[in-house]
Amino acid sequence: METDNKMGQEPINKLILQMSMPPLFSMFLQYSYNLVDSMFVAKINEQALAAVSLSFPITTLMNALSIWLGVGVNVRIASYLGQKRQEKADRVATLGLIVSVILGICVNLFVLAIMKPYYRAFTNDAQIFSYGMTYMQICAFMQIPNMVHILIQKELQATGNMLAPIGFAFVIVVFNFIFDPLLIFGIGPFPKMGIAGAALATVLGYTLSMLIALVMILFTKQKVRLQFQGFRIEGKMLGDVFASGLPSFIMNALGSFMVTFVNIFLVAYSDTAVAFFGAYFKVQQLIVMTVNGLIQGCLPVMRFNYGAGNSERLHSAFRYGTVLVTGMMILGTLAVLLFPAQILGLFTASEAMRSFGISAMRIMAASYLFCGLSTMISTYFQTTEKVGSSMAIQLCRQMLFLVPALWCLDKLFQLNGIWLAFPVAETATLLVALVMMAWHRRKNIS
Repeated sequence: METDNKMGQEPINKLILQMSMPPLFSMFLQYSYNLVDSMFVAKINEQALAAVSLSFPITTLMNALSIWLGVGVNVRIASYLGQKRQEKADRVATLGLIVSVILGICVNLFVLAIMKPYYRAFTNDAQIFSYGMTYMQICAFMQIPNMVHILIQKELQATGNMLAPIGFAFVIVVFNFIFDPLLIFGIGPFPKMGIAGAALATVLGYTLSMLIALVMILFTKQKVRLQFQGFRIEGKMLGDVFASGLPSFIMNALGSFMVTFVNIFLVAYSDTAVAFFGAYFKVQQLIVMTVNGLIQGCLPVMRFNYGAGNSERLHSAFRYGTVLVTGMMILGTLAVLLFPAQILGLFTASEAMRSFGISAMRIMAASYLFCGLSTMISTYFQTTEKVGSSMAIQLCRQMLFLVPALWCLDKLFQLNGIWLAFPVAETATLLVALVMMAWHRRKNIS
């Protein structure tokens, strides 16, 4: 009841900050790793950066599959613990770990099988193809440790442990920051491995995080316990897990498909354009996903007060969260608008990349605020059990509006049209989200 009182009575501003800081820092660390990895790869050459940029849709999809299972298990554990069904919570935690290993192996093999035709479809440059194959033939093996460590992270979050997941992400970032340059450039006793070193550092970082997570879940006292003796996979429980995690998978997988579509347009211009977008997108993800961490902290506060029928606190949490999101997105926009050359410098950008990259970053940065506001509205719909409306906003953002905008503006303005498509799609999505919110409120009043 202490938690209930806190969620229902503590001042909203203090409560949201308490709930948001752990996922915010976790997201910041996770996407800092992506940024750091690309920074070191870019120091090899532009072709290496292009190869890693082309791999991003695949690694994003791999991560989305891990989140699908992890969120599904998280929801089921939280539900069972809330019902005081400890045995069920333990069984679903055990099920999740076993399935994460099996599914991780399957995804690993699938990625290895599709790599050659995938890269052939996007580049005719022999060096980019070689770099891409080398990178992903190693990176494919991150899937098992990635899936297991995310699964355990979500299991612990379901029990209220929000600090351990930050620790897992911190391990990956620090490991990669240290070992990326050592393995890429062969510093000290380490061999010079080039792009293979970047991939190996990624796999080893996830493996170390997985081992720490396994030690924590197996050998320390937690609110769920793994029970392997006499365990069997239950079809219904497994179906419930995947059904519960499906919306999260769709939202995360959309990013993979979006980048794929953008790359289809960019390869018609140059490999430099592909390399630039890969580098820029890591910066955008760092900003947007850190803000999403803040929004994740708003979700349980809004959800609790919606369930309690306290509409005043629900709307207060939504308004306060929206103010914070607006502030953070404005800061992110200003950083990109004011320092695009310095940001590109982190990726050792060539003069050719700078010639269009600086203006491109400023154009795309105009979309951040609209993105944050529409995501906040989407989260409000998710909170109030309007899942269809929530998912519709995400589909508009990354597919339904963006793809037609890419096609039309590319025809009208060539390369600049591709960059313009992002603020156009985000603006249209926000307008739709506002109309949907007004419609739902009018419906509730009537």
